[in-house]
Amino acid sequence: MNLSEKILIAVALLPESKQIEVLDFVEYLKFKTEKEENAFSITSAMRGMENEDPDY
Repeated sequence: MNLSEKILIAVALLPESKQIEVLDFVEYLKFKTEKEENAFSITSAMRGMENEDPDY
């Protein structure tokens, strides 16, 4: 049994109100992960440009 299956079983055993909390938390983690990945991408793209003179 893989991790996803274990999570599904564990969540299925919870009352519906707790399942909703789990879903909220998972969505929060997804949002947080996407935010961190976007910040990392911007930081990586801008690396080395700190000392460049602006064109304007």
